[in-house]
Amino acid sequence: MQEIAGPDMPRKPPIIDHFALFWGLLLGSLLVVTPVTPCPMSCQCIEKSGMAVVQCVSRSLEKIPTDLPRDTVVLLLASNHITHIPNYAFKELHYLQELDLSNNNIETVDVGAFQGVSDSLLVLDLSNNHIQSVPKEAFSRLRAKISLSNNPWHCECTLQEVLRELRLDPETVNDVICYTAVQEEYAGKPVIQVLDSGINFCNFHHKTTDIAMFVTMFGWFTMVIAYVIYYVRHNQEDARRHLEYLKSLPSSSQISKDFDTISTVL
Repeated sequence: MQEIAGPDMPRKPPIIDHFALFWGLLLGSLLVVTPVTPCPMSCQCIEKSGMAVVQCVSRSLEKIPTDLPRDTVVLLLASNHITHIPNYAFKELHYLQELDLSNNNIETVDVGAFQGVSDSLLVLDLSNNHIQSVPKEAFSRLRAKISLSNNPWHCECTLQEVLRELRLDPETVNDVICYTAVQEEYAGKPVIQVLDSGINFCNFHHKTTDIAMFVTMFGWFTMVIAYVIYYVRHNQEDARRHLEYLKSLPSSSQISKDFDTISTVL
């Protein structure tokens, strides 16, 4: 016969409700305590519109952090003291779409600086740095819109070949200025303006190389001529001394007369 609980008899709470509540609290605490990705101590990592944004602006960084979250989509490193972009600096950031390195002290960019992000990167800002030249291969395969304005560029053949392969930011393209150039007359002018006028820096490079080769060959030729002159003069002096020595020797006729005199006496 089934027992019927009366109004004064307390009901036992179902055991399954306690287990569900326990596991729910435990799982919730784990999600709160455990971070999804690590964040560098000098940066702030946030999520914006479903994208991981790493904010490292104005943190007095001298180098690019090496412990960046691998799911980084936007990396902001502007206004620091970074001087160098080394090889494979972002190789683990396969989701990186925007990279801001503006307003630093960057002077050198290694050949493999952007290896690993060439397929994903959409925006690259290198404006307001100290870059004079970059290796031709540094930006190879990059499809990103790139800003190179306000750098002390040296306009020559390599820079011309680099710019030919890039998709420059149209809003800042006229601020890419020749700080120096293979021909001084182009210093202070926008690079694109100079190239659009039909100037080919690679022609100047070839002419400079030809002149250098001519000067080198002329130097070698001068050294050879100088050596020949020295050799001839030195041999002439030796020949003169040898002739004087031969002249100082008694002649054969004098020796014959002396021999006849000696024979007569005997």
